[in-house]
Amino acid sequence: MSPRRGSKAKPGKKAAPKRSPPAKKPAVPKRPRRGRETARARKERVAEIIARLHTEYPEARISLDFDNPYELIVATILSAQCTDERVNMVTPALFKRFSTPDHLAGARPEVVEDMIRSTGFFRNKTKSLLGMANAVVDRHEGRIPNTMEELVRLPGVGRKTANVVLGNAFGIDEGIVVDTHVTRLSNRLGLTRQQDAVKIEQDLVKIVPREEWTDVAHLFIHHGRAVCKAPTPRCAQCVLSDICPSSRV
Repeated sequence: MSPRRGSKAKPGKKAAPKRSPPAKKPAVPKRPRRGRETARARKERVAEIIARLHTEYPEARISLDFDNPYELIVATILSAQCTDERVNMVTPALFKRFSTPDHLAGARPEVVEDMIRSTGFFRNKTKSLLGMANAVVDRHEGRIPNTMEELVRLPGVGRKTANVVLGNAFGIDEGIVVDTHVTRLSNRLGLTRQQDAVKIEQDLVKIVPREEWTDVAHLFIHHGRAVCKAPTPRCAQCVLSDICPSSRV
């Protein structure tokens, strides 16, 4: 007679060991549809984006070479419409000759123009550099200020340059640097629909944790140069393809 249901197994027969349930994998944010993502879901996806990019680019940092806030503000002014590589070729000689704002403030325009000529727009940049240096000497006793309000009042310094200096020279997360790479990636990732840098920054600061405001620009810039290129992104090699609404794979 066969044993009834629920009866114990016969002696000598071992019951099958119970299997422990498989460990749950951490939830991965889904690829959103354009315009159909809640604010909470977007913040969760942004956190995942940043985490993956930190893993992909652990050494991501600003590409400009500098040793102090003065050198960084000069290098950032020179970087307008110019590659960071070219700026880094020009600044060593410039910093050797004009090592402080006081030295630069007293420079002859034609000398500065000749030294920075290869960065492009050298006349306008010289005007900005000399104006900035003189303002720093006159208003701030030769020290680069460390507030957004004071920085943007310096000639040649806009919000982008101020964010670069605050975040990278002073370690102050006041805002997010928005350049062409950050603009492109923010739109492709569905984090904004804006093209204006100020409006893009306003959208990003709402969803990016403050402690990541400086780093997120470096991460986007590195990823933009390596993978998410203009005009054709390399979606097949992208670590964000499964959570990017613009992915082609």
